[in-house]
Amino acid sequence: MTTPVDEMSDDDVRITILHIIGDPSTGYAVEAAAQKAMNGTIEDQRNFLTTDRWPAQAEDDRVAVFTTLHYASVYNDRGVTKAAQQALNDGTPTVLRAFLETGCRLAQFEDDRVAIFRILANPTTTAAVRAAAQQALNEDTPEAARYFLEHGQFEV
Repeated sequence: MTTPVDEMSDDDVRITILHIIGDPSTGYAVEAAAQKAMNGTIEDQRNFLTTDRWPAQAEDDRVAVFTTLHYASVYNDRGVTKAAQQALNDGTPTVLRAFLETGCRLAQFEDDRVAIFRILANPTTTAAVRAAAQQALNEDTPEAARYFLEHGQFEV
């Protein structure tokens, strides 16, 4: 949305909201608020775009962080667990969003490196798996670490 809401035509406001509703990444609270706005007046719709959307987004983000925390505890991902708990303890929309956009990924990278070091420390790990693990560590990217854990260790 590049045009300020107060400069948008009524049709553009409605189209923007319909795009939000149709976006598969839209959370339940934002979708519910958008649907409510679409059932109201054009002022309700403009208000959704300028104001009501953001508390709903914060609610969706909080749910996403709680969901991440649940899975992190199931998989014993201590870094992700700690980062998610810190985000929830702070509770501000900015911190919750930052966790979801970057903090979780960085914490998962830490946890993935720990998992790779555990594989390297296992005396039964084959030389080929050790080489693949070392390569993933040398690449030093979240993508390389995740790929090794999900695929690479099983491909050698």
